[in-house]
Amino acid sequence: MEDAQELENKACEEVISEEASQKKDETLDEVLSRHRKEKSQLQKKEMELKKAAARGSKAEQKAKKKQVEEEVSQLSAKLKEKHEEELSRLGFSNGNGNGSGKSSLDSLVKAIAGVSVTSQPDHSKVSKAKQRRDKRAQQEAEREQRIQAEQSDIVSDRMVENEKLESKLKPLGLTVNEIKPDGHCLYRAVEDQLALLYGGTSPYTFQELREMAAAYMKKHTSDFLPFFLSENMVEGDSDESLAHKFESYCKEVESTAIWGGQLELGALTHCLKKHIMIFSGSFPDVEMGKEYKSDGGIDSSNPSIMLSYHKHAFGLGEHYNSLVPNMIE
Repeated sequence: MEDAQELENKACEEVISEEASQKKDETLDEVLSRHRKEKSQLQKKEMELKKAAARGSKAEQKAKKKQVEEEVSQLSAKLKEKHEEELSRLGFSNGNGNGSGKSSLDSLVKAIAGVSVTSQPDHSKVSKAKQRRDKRAQQEAEREQRIQAEQSDIVSDRMVENEKLESKLKPLGLTVNEIKPDGHCLYRAVEDQLALLYGGTSPYTFQELREMAAAYMKKHTSDFLPFFLSENMVEGDSDESLAHKFESYCKEVESTAIWGGQLELGALTHCLKKHIMIFSGSFPDVEMGKEYKSDGGIDSSNPSIMLSYHKHAFGLGEHYNSLVPNMIE
């Protein structure tokens, strides 16, 4: 029994010795390259965890967010400790000693950021090629940091937007029904609402709703053209070119996946003779087709179409969802 234990311990010692030997054989550049890769992997993991935490109710999101922060903090601390230990074997010091190591903590930070800090005598001349490589490495590291920061901001903005929207919908007994983000989301959301209002099947498909909106806008050009030109007019355009632009836009609405907005909702409210409410966590709520509004609300003979507008749902921009009764107490 003791012999078996002794053999097992010896095998473990050999594995540890082999791993240490492999790390010891790494050059400084190889170590720094691996460190940058491990740090990038941790950042990607952090983004995935934050995205996952952005789902669910407000309470669930808060709990998940706290759990993610704690997990990321622990992983970051462990990774930092591991990197410092490995770099210390190569002669880097953490600045707490007498500075006798090959480099200081400042050089260590630069190294992990992607800037070469290979020890050279102060009087040595750095080649222009190396300066360019160092500059590119630094720019790439800064670019990666900006991308990570922007992605983090998107996740944070989405969580704030969702919380504000939920606070509006909860008293109304409504919740978001997610719609596919494919450029047709507005029309798919209206189709989903019509299916809800007509017992499970919409009288119109999302494509038919596109065609209806385009036809209505072309027929009532004078009602829609001023709003279209407010965002699409270019100095020097003639009346003929402006009319051509609007006609081309209507064709795009009819036959492509161009995003829909207030112009198209304005057309659909008249085509369907429906009151439409758009709730948002980023902007004031919008009400369209008030002349079709029924005093009875959702349970009336002509209930309203209820949509939600999301500015930060996806990196590409605007998105519409359908709002349905919340069946969970």
